[in-house]
Amino acid sequence: MGSREGRGGRWWARVLLPALIILTWLTMAGLGGPLFGRIEEVSSNDQNAYLPQDSESAEVAGLVSDFYDSDDIPGVVVVVSDNGALVDSDLDAIASATEAVAGLEGVGDISPPIPSEDGEAVQIFVPLDSSGEITESVEQVRATLADELPDSLTAFVTGPAGLTADLSEAFGGIDGLLLGVAFLAVLLILLVVYRSFVLPAAVLTTSLLALSASILVIWNLANWDIFLLNGQTQGILFILVIGAATDYSLLYVSRYREELLQHEDKWVATRKAWRGTIEPVLASGGTVIAGLLCLLLSNLESNSVLGPVASVGIIFAMLSALTLLPAMLGLAGRKAFWPRVPKFDEGSEGHEHINFDGVWGRTVRFVERRSRIIWILTTVALAIGAFGAFSLKADGVAQTDFVLTASEARDGQEKLSEHFPAGSGSPASVLVNESDIDVVVAALYENDGIDSVTIFASDAPSGQAPITTDGITAVGPPGTPAPEPTVVDGRVLLQATLTDPADSTDAFSTIEELRETMVDVAPDTLIGGTTATNLDTITTSIADRNLIIPIILVVILLILMMLLRAVVAPILLILTTILSFGTAMGVAAVVFNNILDFPGADPSVPLYSFVFLVALGIDYNIFLMTRVREETIKYGTHEGVVRGLAITGTVITSAGVVLAATFAALAVIPILFLFQLAFIVAFGVLLDTFIVRTLLVPALSLDIGKAIWWPSKLAKDDSSRADAAGAEERELVGTR
Repeated sequence: MGSREGRGGRWWARVLLPALIILTWLTMAGLGGPLFGRIEEVSSNDQNAYLPQDSESAEVAGLVSDFYDSDDIPGVVVVVSDNGALVDSDLDAIASATEAVAGLEGVGDISPPIPSEDGEAVQIFVPLDSSGEITESVEQVRATLADELPDSLTAFVTGPAGLTADLSEAFGGIDGLLLGVAFLAVLLILLVVYRSFVLPAAVLTTSLLALSASILVIWNLANWDIFLLNGQTQGILFILVIGAATDYSLLYVSRYREELLQHEDKWVATRKAWRGTIEPVLASGGTVIAGLLCLLLSNLESNSVLGPVASVGIIFAMLSALTLLPAMLGLAGRKAFWPRVPKFDEGSEGHEHINFDGVWGRTVRFVERRSRIIWILTTVALAIGAFGAFSLKADGVAQTDFVLTASEARDGQEKLSEHFPAGSGSPASVLVNESDIDVVVAALYENDGIDSVTIFASDAPSGQAPITTDGITAVGPPGTPAPEPTVVDGRVLLQATLTDPADSTDAFSTIEELRETMVDVAPDTLIGGTTATNLDTITTSIADRNLIIPIILVVILLILMMLLRAVVAPILLILTTILSFGTAMGVAAVVFNNILDFPGADPSVPLYSFVFLVALGIDYNIFLMTRVREETIKYGTHEGVVRGLAITGTVITSAGVVLAATFAALAVIPILFLFQLAFIVAFGVLLDTFIVRTLLVPALSLDIGKAIWWPSKLAKDDSSRADAAGAEERELVGTR
């Protein structure tokens, strides 16, 4: 049927062009590879950096800088004794350690040790230079305190600086550990699937070079300040590129093997495999990119930046699977499949790859015989699971709960809450018109969530002076006059210490109450600070979620309609994917709430999960239905569904397992957000792979029949003859 391998064609198309393609990818990888270890140079985990500029807390952050000469990040040191109350020798040791910390590079003007009322703890405010490496500065402070303090005293570095350091440390394994686990998982799966050594190496090389090339582009874009990376975006990018590139590669390898059965010439097989793969890969990748770019509508830059960053990764995943892999396999030919080499059988037209006596053959027969009962039962089961999604607590969690492993900042916050006002070190910043000082201070003290209030005064020893409803308190020896508040553009700055931890839901409620109160008391008053920043971030994230999810659905639905040239099929695919997403969220809620006892979830968890499950989950439906449509044109709808499911069963299942495994690898990074995302996406992908794509969609398609292609010509043509021909053909080739 085909020409003999190696004959015909121009030598440059057969050797030189593939070699140039491989060389180009190796060059990009050589440039991008070294940037893996330098991503922290162009990334930040500072929440303020991603807050929308029109939020109240962002406005306050900009105005507060006019009062200070620096933008230091506050740290709080809490020292407690193993023996209970602190004695004089303990206080002397703490004072000595404080002097040592004050001499460290990157440490600003620290406060003297402040004893608690119960005499069992001391707190020290340690501002750290934000222009330096916060993690290193915190580690220096911790090491110095450990060296200077006796064994009977324990020091904790907490506050915003401590939390930032612990978060950065948790993200520390995102380069080596995450990539290592992900690649190992993919390698093991590929070895099982292919039972070959060359193919797994080729597919992994395709994924690795795609990731390296995407890092090259993304790093430079971030370095040019086009966007700002963070740890979670970096981790998702790694996993997304590896998973997507592997999935697209699996699709090409399957089609290439199919064509090698029909064509003796490996380059003819390569060309036909490429033509058969390009449409589903571009459709799949385009769908993912369209979903990701909807994130640009987010008001949080941490969300919006993921759209273009991940889209770049998907583009390179598609390019590598459609250029690099065909070039490598084209040069290797059938040897790439050793020891299970596909043999050319002239006249077979590839029918031997449809084995109706195997696992997928029996599955097809089962779905074909029981299509209606299958789709009804699976729909009911998925709907029951989806009800659990209503119990998912996704309204934000405390920053101290972000890190799943041991956290000194979290332990320090607990000690701080035991002996001091829990909000110490992270006060609310209140910008007030000078004429409104009295009424605002009175309103602050009337709120049970406020412990104390200070006013910024540059002539005060610490820059802060206590203020009550009676006015500013003098700071210094008896007879010292009260300092004058610093006024900038007619405003003064109040710092209100909260009674609750700054990142707690009670603290959020206090900020909300104060903002509502100020609308009536002093409308021009602005409230910011750490708690307000966290609150505004959560509020914005919820609004983004409610806006973006419907838009993603509409965009993907339109893409499916264009791809399948139909209306009914795309609507069914979207509805089944939504149902699958709901079930994944419902199961996740049960696991998170009742088994793992998590405190809740960030509002972006459902948004990110939806983006990946809908965009990626629809991939498998695209892989299936594009092949079903291709077979339907030849054999009719019924036979097209049967053949499409039988042909794509192994490759799509393998792709689903690979993608689930790569996303599951995110769980090795001890960050609550990434662990939850890993579980939801991995479980959802497996649900899509084994239930939705294997049972629900084919059963629905068989039960609806040719009407699924409405309003295209496929829905109008009488395909009974084609169906009969297809059944007869299967019987003749002895595969059923």
